[in-house]
Amino acid sequence: MNLEFHKTDFLVIGSGVAGLRAAIALSDAGKVMVLAKSAVSEGSTECAQGGVAVAMSDDDEIVIHEQDTLRAGASLCNPEAVRILVNEGPRRIAELIEWGASFDTEDGKLWFSLEGAHSRRRVIHSRGDSTGAEIERVLLEKAEALENVSIVDHWFTIDLLIQEGSCSGALVVARSDPSRIVCIQAKATVLATGGAGQVYAATTNPSVSTGDGISIAFRAGAEISDMEFVQFHPTTLHKEGVPVFLLSEAMRGEGGVLLNAMGERFMPDAHPEAELAPRDIVSRAIITEMRRTGTDEIYLDLRHFKPGFVKSRFPRIYETCLGYGLKADEELLPIHPAAHYMMGGVRSDVNGRTTIPGLLACGEVACAGVHGANRLASNSLLEGVVFGRRAGESARDSISVPAAFSEAPARDFLKELESVVEVHSSEILLGRERIRGIMWEHVGIVRDPEGLQIARRELEKLSHIAGVVSADPKALEARNIFYTAALIRYAAERRTESRGAHFRADFPKQDDENWLVHKSLSSETSLQEILS
Repeated sequence: MNLEFHKTDFLVIGSGVAGLRAAIALSDAGKVMVLAKSAVSEGSTECAQGGVAVAMSDDDEIVIHEQDTLRAGASLCNPEAVRILVNEGPRRIAELIEWGASFDTEDGKLWFSLEGAHSRRRVIHSRGDSTGAEIERVLLEKAEALENVSIVDHWFTIDLLIQEGSCSGALVVARSDPSRIVCIQAKATVLATGGAGQVYAATTNPSVSTGDGISIAFRAGAEISDMEFVQFHPTTLHKEGVPVFLLSEAMRGEGGVLLNAMGERFMPDAHPEAELAPRDIVSRAIITEMRRTGTDEIYLDLRHFKPGFVKSRFPRIYETCLGYGLKADEELLPIHPAAHYMMGGVRSDVNGRTTIPGLLACGEVACAGVHGANRLASNSLLEGVVFGRRAGESARDSISVPAAFSEAPARDFLKELESVVEVHSSEILLGRERIRGIMWEHVGIVRDPEGLQIARRELEKLSHIAGVVSADPKALEARNIFYTAALIRYAAERRTESRGAHFRADFPKQDDENWLVHKSLSSETSLQEILS
């Protein structure tokens, strides 16, 4: 094993929209190192199809976007964070356009689509369904052109370095060479690691979304908040032998409808807004309909669209479906909900500051309360550029340098690593898949006491994964999945009401009298307590 020591002024862990925007904001304050877990293009930003919600059309207003966001969040949004999101959003989008971003237009003006729970057409797109990829391209080009910013890919963060109660960097390993361990010392560290969809057996998230940021922050002692709120996207392609693939919210926004196995619409009976209801309502309605009909056959119907519309409006989705033998404008598309987005995460203020000095968080890994209990569709990319910039600006003032940087934690890890038997065995990888199945079956769209207790007992049997000491990224990912799953389950059991994306079959009503609160888990909450 080789142990290296590097120094930088600012360390950004994550290379999606939030991380890149934070790095750009920091670029004139010192040297910035951006760590990408895999290739820069393999995160959730690149996969984002739906677009960016922003109040920039002639018939929209910022206050209406604010109201829609608050309504979708089921009374649990942080009003200050929402106000910042919708007010700063137009400036950040204009900035992206100035930097070269190309968004779809009609008659020379930005073209806006409608999505679920929005009361106005306010979602902008790039090439129909490649919005995330376009924003990633522009931010990456901007960051790479800055002399002070270096982007290093295929580096996995093992843990944060905490000294004198502050974050002083991170311990990382090269994915291409697990014998190469690097201790990176930084004056401030920004977590922008994205989400945790891989905690569930079915997810729209890429393979890198394994809850790393939440897990390492919790182990470091940061407060974690609102973990019970996991958003499930209602419409993902569901065909045997085909990987989970997102069918954008915008397809329903343009008039796509959901049909049961008998070819009947069921959403009009489930909610006044039918297919354009909030995601949690649509997802639960699909599950309810499956149980009612005794089959998992639910379809998205686009056959009534004008010829050529689906191919031109959603080219990426159309071609993907075609590759799986489905003509999206001529055939019913089989769908099923899948884990999509974490509203909870590392507790932060509106400037990205966490409860640990020197550690900031932005994007999906953070929880500033902007999404409340249920994210409004297409607010995530906007959150990334708005709060990524704010976290970067804040990191300048959050510098935390210990009196004397200690190499001891890194050397202790290396010593422990050299003394253990290698653990990237099939047992650990099977355990990881077992966790994903447990979470999907018992801590998913609809939760109940029996299922939550089954999940607790099964996770307890797999608790040895939490103690993994390894430089193998696959084993480390399994550890992070375990921690994140345990936090979600524990939070879901504690919240005895239904609100937004968290639905308890035994407490089906929203209880504002007792539960209009954010629940945080701190370093004082032990793993033993979480599993007891």
